[in-house]
Amino acid sequence: MEFRLNEDQRAWQMIARKFADEEISKISVSRDAIEDPRATFDWEIIRKGSRLGLRTLGIPKEWGGPGVDFTTQAIVMAELARGDSSIAKTFSQCWKWCHLIMDRCTPEQQARYLKPFMADDAFVLGGGITEPNAGSDNRLPPATAPKSGLRLSAKHDGDAWLLNGEKCFIANANIAKLIFVFTRTNPDVAVRSGTTIFAVQMPHEGVRVGKVFNKGGWRFYQNAELIFENARVSQSDMMGKLDGAMSHHGGKNAKFAELEYSANAVGVCDAAVEMAMLHARREKRGGRVLAEQQLVQLQLSQMHMMTEALRSFMLRVATESDDEGNEHFAHSHFLMNFATEAIQRVCNLNQEIHGYADGRHRAGADKLVRDAIIWTHIAGDAVQKMKAVSFLLK
Repeated sequence: MEFRLNEDQRAWQMIARKFADEEISKISVSRDAIEDPRATFDWEIIRKGSRLGLRTLGIPKEWGGPGVDFTTQAIVMAELARGDSSIAKTFSQCWKWCHLIMDRCTPEQQARYLKPFMADDAFVLGGGITEPNAGSDNRLPPATAPKSGLRLSAKHDGDAWLLNGEKCFIANANIAKLIFVFTRTNPDVAVRSGTTIFAVQMPHEGVRVGKVFNKGGWRFYQNAELIFENARVSQSDMMGKLDGAMSHHGGKNAKFAELEYSANAVGVCDAAVEMAMLHARREKRGGRVLAEQQLVQLQLSQMHMMTEALRSFMLRVATESDDEGNEHFAHSHFLMNFATEAIQRVCNLNQEIHGYADGRHRAGADKLVRDAIIWTHIAGDAVQKMKAVSFLLK
């Protein structure tokens, strides 16, 4: 397949690249080094990106957003992630849930959620799915196992619902102003048949933030516990149909997740390649410039090869995602699997090339390795991801 960016796509690419080079890159390593996981976050970088349209990239034009396609979103993600993967994810996390709003919400709900979101540069979104005892099994759960999957309960109480339970590793949980919470409204059936989404505006009575996780990678990106204790949520904040949260296969939200992570991985690989090339050209080992040594040349070649293969695969899936008639679920899952392999290999090779470099240069290489580890468990573990072949067997 041949990929050519149109004028609009190229313009967004340049906006994201300039922002990554001039704003994100200069704070990436320093924010990562902060010990307190809450303090790694920087509202100023979010506000600056928002003013460029990067926070609202997933919003259609009729609601005041750019209305860009998946290919543009993927290109922008890759450029932002070249500056810092976790900052890029903070922006794209908002796009993901904007897609959910457009897919599932009534016009009244869309107005209620999107108007304040569009008006506030510090309005970020979050989504609550993972629980202490329910992670990967929410994605491909056993069809006949009602006890598998999430358990946070939502029980009808008059004209509202009472939410009780706990969520963990929830993106933006401690900073989001609106969180989409996946609840178990029917515990007697499989999770795919008994789950409902509620939009919870934060802060919210009966909802408190617990631990903010001190992660090895993606340290800027906030992940925290959410504890629900008789949290009362209005019926008007139910998104879509009762028990229908996981039975909805169409729409942009369903096509976004694997593409999002894979485009981010492209940016990380680009950063690793650039870092390795620069280091190899200016540093010596054994009296010879690294770039002249055969082992280093082979390592750099493999890094370039893996990165370009991932970029091509990502652009293919992005193009397929923009085709409304294309159901590409197997390809998107395979893309995520390949992204996981590619980002690990490329970042590890970059670290090897740096060897025992001085702390300043080594810190950047080490950070990329720690960020890349996220791909081994994000959006399901490796075994769950390989089950994607089931889409081809149906």
